[in-house]
Amino acid sequence: MKKIFALLLAVMMVFTLAACATPAADDEADVKSEGVMTYEEYAAAAMDTEVVVETYVQATQSWWDDSITVYSQDHDGAYFLYNMACSEEDAAKLTAGTKIRVTGYKGEWAGEVEIMDATFEFVDDGKTYIADAADATEWLGTDDLIAHQNEFVSFKGLTVEASTDASGNEAAFLYGWDGSGAEGTDSDLYFNASVNGQTYTFVIEYYLCGADTEAYQAVQGLQIGDTIDLEGFLYWYEGAQPHITSVIVK
Repeated sequence: MKKIFALLLAVMMVFTLAACATPAADDEADVKSEGVMTYEEYAAAAMDTEVVVETYVQATQSWWDDSITVYSQDHDGAYFLYNMACSEEDAAKLTAGTKIRVTGYKGEWAGEVEIMDATFEFVDDGKTYIADAADATEWLGTDDLIAHQNEFVSFKGLTVEASTDASGNEAAFLYGWDGSGAEGTDSDLYFNASVNGQTYTFVIEYYLCGADTEAYQAVQGLQIGDTIDLEGFLYWYEGAQPHITSVIVK
């Protein structure tokens, strides 16, 4: 009887250890398929060379003309997939967390590193991933910031500063980068916010967060001097110009 009991205990320990080990599988979530680059290899690749990556959709801009722009990320870094070839049917399947294999060319525009002329296929291996927002507040104004380009990030405790349009008028935000847009049009919203004595520009990209979204409407309600927390993707245009998806007024 003691031998049987000991055997049962041993079996139970095996199953318990196996169950405890299950979360470690997440560490292997980004083991790449044959012929697919790691993020490190992608980052080191020369511009204008073909790249193949596996990544997870985080958000998309609006589908149009058989293409879609995708914000994507894996556990090691992020990829901006610009105007990737995509049918309207497949665009509807590119929901947050979806894993895809992307083939395209690494390119750069105004400092933004992206994958251009891309095609993709769905990776049906049962794995999904949605990134938590990394707090990038202390990276602002440092050399560390660009290392996180295109990642989903947050900025906390910023102060809304005046934005100036082409005519010299000040406001808490502008329709279009120079104020030439208007309410009721497909205008991006630009606004300035400061932290630690430095001011930075942020954008509500209309085709990512349209006029019917909370983020767009929150910016429309901003006042100069408001304290805000932000979340969004660390897009780059002649320096950091994040595409914001959440705005909370404190």
